[in-house]
Amino acid sequence: MPEVKKLSDGIFEVIKDKKHLATKNLDPGKAVYGEKLIPVQETEYRTWDPRRSKLGAMVLKKFNISLKENSKVLYLGAASGTTVSHVSDIVSEGAVYAVEFAPRSMRDLIRLASRRKNIHPILADAGKPDSYSHLVEPVDLIFQDVAQPNQAEIAARNAIRFLKKDGYLLLSIKARSIDTAANPKEVFKAEVKKLEQAFEPGFEILNAKDLKPYHEDHLGVLAKLR
Repeated sequence: MPEVKKLSDGIFEVIKDKKHLATKNLDPGKAVYGEKLIPVQETEYRTWDPRRSKLGAMVLKKFNISLKENSKVLYLGAASGTTVSHVSDIVSEGAVYAVEFAPRSMRDLIRLASRRKNIHPILADAGKPDSYSHLVEPVDLIFQDVAQPNQAEIAARNAIRFLKKDGYLLLSIKARSIDTAANPKEVFKAEVKKLEQAFEPGFEILNAKDLKPYHEDHLGVLAKLR
C-alpha cells in the first residue's frame, strides 16, 4: 500500500517505490498530461512533476502556497493546463481563472474545463487586466508564469486589480525572457526591486528562491501587497 503524507492543504507526498509530489484527482480515472494515477484506499492521487510545473517546483522549494479548498486563484500564463489542473485539484470547492493568450493552448484549456467545472478559461493578454476584469472576482492568490519581458509590471497590474488585501502573489521570473545576455542573478535582483517599488503601495517580498534543479534561470517569488 502506498504511503501518503500531507504537505499542506490539498498537496501530498505519495511514496510508491519513490517519493511523488501529488494532488487528489478531482476527475478520478482521468490523467491530464500523462501523469501517474495512484489509488490509495478510496482516493486517487495524481503525480505532479516539478520539472513541468513552476508551482510544483515552488512546493518542493518550501514556498508557502497558502491555498485552501475554497480558494479563488488567478492563473496568468495557463498554457495547456498542466499546472492549472493541479491547482484545480487543490481548490476543489473554489475557482481557477486561467488566463492564456495562445488560441491553441486555449483549446486544450477549454477541454480541461469541460471536465473540471472550477476552471474558467480566459483568452486574453495577461498584460491587459482591464480586458478580463468583468470575468474575474477578487482572488486569494495570483500565480504568474508568463514569458514576457515586463513580468514584474504584469504581476503588479493584476495584483492591484484582483488580489484581496490579505492575498498572495506567486511569480515565476524567467530571466531569459527578460534579457538573454544578462546574468540571471542580476535580472532577478532588478525584477524583485521592480516588484517592491511597483505602483503604490508596492510588494513585500516574503520569499525568493532559484528554482534549480527543476528549472534553469528561473526565480520563484512569494509576495503580498504592502
